[in-house]
Amino acid sequence: MFYNKSQFLYLLGFMHVFFTADILAHSITNIVAQVKPSVVGVGLYDALGAQTHKLHGTGFVFGDGTLVATNYHVIDQELDPTKVQYHIVFTGTGRNPKIARAEIIAKDREHDLAILKLPSALTPLKLASPNYVQDGTDVLLTGFPIGAVLGLYPATHKGIVAATTPDAIPTTHSSQLSINMMKRLDKKFMIYQLDITAYPGNSGSPLYDAHSGEVLGILNKVFVKESKESVLEKPSAISYAIPVKYLLELAKRKGLKVN
Repeated sequence: MFYNKSQFLYLLGFMHVFFTADILAHSITNIVAQVKPSVVGVGLYDALGAQTHKLHGTGFVFGDGTLVATNYHVIDQELDPTKVQYHIVFTGTGRNPKIARAEIIAKDREHDLAILKLPSALTPLKLASPNYVQDGTDVLLTGFPIGAVLGLYPATHKGIVAATTPDAIPTTHSSQLSINMMKRLDKKFMIYQLDITAYPGNSGSPLYDAHSGEVLGILNKVFVKESKESVLEKPSAISYAIPVKYLLELAKRKGLKVN
């Protein structure tokens, strides 16, 4: 079969698009495979509880491999001194994950961040630079959207950074202002708005570049929603992430080596 010049160029263009898409798909699957072993569950051990090992959210390993980043609201439950309770981290996959006791070594309630310390090292993720990424950046997040009822099975979602936006919005009337919202308006900062649907169990999941695997932010579902979407009658499926710059700043204040 013979092709004229225009048909030949069209065929070349089609092949370029096809092979580029195939390469990108393989690149993303490789990135996800590299990231998943560093994604952990964060929860609480309660010796007398109906459920002794409870998963509260997601976290990820960074730094020297013994540091775990998550949201503050994932670990903010006060431990009862009259009971045998302590914070734990779930690792591995499947119905019988490994469980390690973890110590909280840093908290940042304002930016909803916390850092835990593990007794032994795991494979860490690389944190991106503190600079904000551009809108439209391809991103992935991996975590535990429905907890660990059936075992520890991390799920990955793909989307883009839709916008970089303040973490709080003004209300249409002063009667809609809560104490929490007033505090957020006083200390607002810029966060990532994502074109990704996430769930409460995703809190603390790493938001990472779909092509490099570098962590760009920490997914947040509860904390931001209080101040940014509480004025909506029906909250949207929009998700938010705390930029990695605030994790870097918290680690630096505590003298922790991150990359």
